[in-house]
Amino acid sequence: MPSPAAPPRPAPASLPPAAPTIAIVLLSVAAFASAANMRVIDPLLVQLSASFGVTVGAASIAATAFLFANGVFVLVHGPFGDRYGKMPVVAIACIGAALCCMLSAVSASLGMLTLARFLTGVTGSAIIPLAIAWVGDNVSYEKRQATLARFLTGQTLGLMTGSALGGAIGDWLGWRSVFWVLAAIYILAGGALFAVMRARPDIARPGERAAGSMIGQMVRVIRRPWALTVILVVALEGGVFWGAFTFVGADLHQRFDLGFAAIGLAVAAFGAGGFVYVMLAPHLVRILGERGLCTWGGTGLGIAFAAMALAPTAEVEFAAIVLSGVSFYMFHNTLQTNGTQMAPEARGAGMALFALCLFVGQAIGVPIAAPIVDRWGAPPVFWAAAVVLPLLAFWFSAAIGRRAQLTGETRN
Repeated sequence: MPSPAAPPRPAPASLPPAAPTIAIVLLSVAAFASAANMRVIDPLLVQLSASFGVTVGAASIAATAFLFANGVFVLVHGPFGDRYGKMPVVAIACIGAALCCMLSAVSASLGMLTLARFLTGVTGSAIIPLAIAWVGDNVSYEKRQATLARFLTGQTLGLMTGSALGGAIGDWLGWRSVFWVLAAIYILAGGALFAVMRARPDIARPGERAAGSMIGQMVRVIRRPWALTVILVVALEGGVFWGAFTFVGADLHQRFDLGFAAIGLAVAAFGAGGFVYVMLAPHLVRILGERGLCTWGGTGLGIAFAAMALAPTAEVEFAAIVLSGVSFYMFHNTLQTNGTQMAPEARGAGMALFALCLFVGQAIGVPIAAPIVDRWGAPPVFWAAAVVLPLLAFWFSAAIGRRAQLTGETRN
């Protein structure tokens, strides 16, 4: 049975009276565009190869350039947001990403498109980590996890629908139209954020700021034992989870001969599980607390991946995918919440490291799993995830408890 809920932490005096709901909604819209951008080009590769007269493999450089920039340049944006204000940087990033999407839409060569996609990754990578850091600055800790769960609505929907929207709009209106649509969403979010900041200047001001250079801020964050614990756990979580989940579609095709449309629904099933968590998050946070969310999220991930490995039918695997979505966000949302508290005076830098480690974990986990899947199929990597992810979640839950004892806090 979970222990009594933690007493509310007093909000710092520098916080505004209340974070406006519209700001969180608009940040979620910006996160939708940013997350959708990560996968939107995948279904367009065949069209791009035909348009530019290259192979599909050669066309994929446009996707690689975006992902590389998106993973690396977040390190610049984090300290920049701490220095000049997180919401202004997010709003400027939205406008910058919109311009880069427009450049993608008018690209006359694969080289030009690759450069445009690289610049889109440079600008857009600021949005999600700085939006999360802004929530950390403006929402008291006891309300932060539920608020971040609501923010996740946009990010989850973007990840869930990016490929589907890219394919549908690309088939209907051509690949260039996909980037015009993304540009319009970015402009809507960025323009509205500027309007909100004009009405509420207090939410745009930089918070308490750490002294020193950007690199110095990063080093000081890493030197904090708790910060190092959080970013190592998120790197392992990203590597193990995505190293296994990436091959769900291939497993459904190989074992159950499902078509690509049905495989697309598998991605949607994971997003649907994320939405179940978003809807239940306020109640789950209150009932289970941070440690309970870790424990039950890890247990759910273990059951989900074991069910995927043993699934006798595609329907059973689909149900396991939904469970994995709920369980992943229970665990990951707890990591995000702790990430916002790693370095309160340098939240932008802290969340930049958090995002980078998640990216690095994914970048390492998938190549490690790939040869295993090629030789033995996906079930062995599913079993590995079924064992490692619960152990990781249980360990982090225990680490939260140990830290609470050391700091004198009470966490459920």
